[in-house]
Amino acid sequence: MKHSKTDKTDLGSAGADNKRRDFLKKTVGATAAVGAATITGAPYIGNAQAAKTTTWKIQSSWPGGIGLEIFKEWCNGIVEKTGGELAFKPFGAKDVVGDFQLFDAVKNGVIDAMNPFTLYWAGRMPAAVFLSSYPMGLRNPHEWDVFYYGLGGLELARDLFAQFDMHYVGPIHHGPNIIHSKVPINSIDDFRGRKMRLPGGMVAELFQAAGAKTTLLPGSEIFPALEKGTIDVADYVGPAINHALGFHQVTDYISMGPPGFMSIYQPVDLMDLTVGKKSWNGISKRMQEFVEREVKSYSIHHHAQIQAADQAAWKKFEDAGTEITRLGEDDVEAFTELAVPLWFNWANKDKMAARVFKIQLDYMMSGSLGYANPDMIQGQTLKT
Repeated sequence: MKHSKTDKTDLGSAGADNKRRDFLKKTVGATAAVGAATITGAPYIGNAQAAKTTTWKIQSSWPGGIGLEIFKEWCNGIVEKTGGELAFKPFGAKDVVGDFQLFDAVKNGVIDAMNPFTLYWAGRMPAAVFLSSYPMGLRNPHEWDVFYYGLGGLELARDLFAQFDMHYVGPIHHGPNIIHSKVPINSIDDFRGRKMRLPGGMVAELFQAAGAKTTLLPGSEIFPALEKGTIDVADYVGPAINHALGFHQVTDYISMGPPGFMSIYQPVDLMDLTVGKKSWNGISKRMQEFVEREVKSYSIHHHAQIQAADQAAWKKFEDAGTEITRLGEDDVEAFTELAVPLWFNWANKDKMAARVFKIQLDYMMSGSLGYANPDMIQGQTLKT
């Protein structure tokens, strides 16, 4: 085969061309690998040329136990996943500020982010009572995922926190709450006159309606209050963390709902990750997307690991002599009668609370769930 003059020129530069082709092959291959990692959810690798690491100080509401262990493990792994571009510095409850001061600490830039129980902010924004499970409402983790990621709940939560210069990244599941007491609780009537720790909001009002004398305490203050006799009944999270906090040393009983309904008042207690607006805007768009994906993944891991630890904790409570009591279906009906008016009272506190609750009410009344029906809410009005 004969070559033209142009062909000979091209052949003369074949060495350079081959080098360029090799470089392009390597570049395309590397790009494809990064793309595949992003699609499959592999750890995000940051820019190796980044000048410095951005470090967020994040305080959790966990005072100890498996919850705090998982939180710290997760935070400590972020810097590797981002190739040094972003790091999370974890703090437990009260390490920087008091648990109920977290909101202002993030808003004012004392810390960059918080991992609280979302319900704590009901006094600041009534809609917060509907951002975590409430008495006789949505009852399973997947139902809350539907609300947040399918029915617009995430966008509404972000609108709420944006009013306070914060970015709500996403919900974090941990599990149902249980009740520890110094006396047996066998029915709704046994709460009457009891001094009881609760997280506030609608949950506290429910037990007030049942006759309990309620008080609001952060998790880190429950044990000493039980030990001193300031309270004789306390709601807090699940068995693994509560055992680590020593509740079996100061109470003899655990009360729950009927089988399959572990907690009638907070069956899916939700936490979240919320970041100050300045800190959120201080990272790249790509890094923001990474954090949002990471919180979704962490929620699954956090929930599963705590539930696994709970299984071992039940045996520990049994060995400590703790007696487990369960409420009956009649008690569920009695609590429902008390809860429904509270739903509407809280929803009607402001327009945003009404918007959030309306989504959940429609879902609960749908064929998918059937938790609510027209007879249950007869006479109630929602001011949307």
